Amino acid sequence: MARYTGPKSKIARKFGEPIYGPDKVLDRKNFPPGFHGHSSLRKKKSEYGEQLKEKQKAKYTYGVLERQFANLFAKASSSKGITGEELLKMLESRLDNVVYRFGIARTRAAARQLVSHKHITVNGNVVNIPSYQVRPGDIVGVREKSKSLEIITTSLAARTSTRYSWLEWDAAELRGKFLNRPEREEIPEKIREQLIVELYSK
Repeated sequence: MARYTGPKSKIARKFGEPIYGPDKVLDRKNFPPGFHGHSSLRKKKSEYGEQLKEKQKAKYTYGVLERQFANLFAKASSSKGITGEELLKMLESRLDNVVYRFGIARTRAAARQLVSHKHITVNGNVVNIPSYQVRPGDIVGVREKSKSLEIITTSLAARTSTRYSWLEWDAAELRGKFLNRPEREEIPEKIREQLIVELYSK
């Protein structure tokens, strides 16, 4: 499937959560989109339906396509840790997500675009692969000639006080250090990863 580029509020309403950030539409219409939106709230979803919904939520949240997600799950399954937690750690370690967490971009989609357009460096080298897995100790920064880009300066100006324990940001140099992969309890996304594991285990 192609990457979703439609109304983000529609997806947020589908899951009943602001997965793309604060959403005024979701505040007004806290029910699924479509003609049967209200009535669908009363329907009990099957076990498979709940599992599939959770996988879709994770994919939309991190902006990952089906094949990419399946590949990440396969890697998580073969790792030594707990599969669901390892999957989320890998998603958090994607370069586009790290750029977003640092506040260089206001959304993951914007972060993905910055990476693709060669505005981001890792350890001083330009990396234009959004799915690149950032490793502990890596330095992620803004390319020198891109530091004055409005999309970046605006995002950094609006950067909140939220800090993540696995990241260390240097505002003067516009770069940050990826200290370590986050533990599950540190990841703020409301994703029930065990349901995803159960889905793939069928």
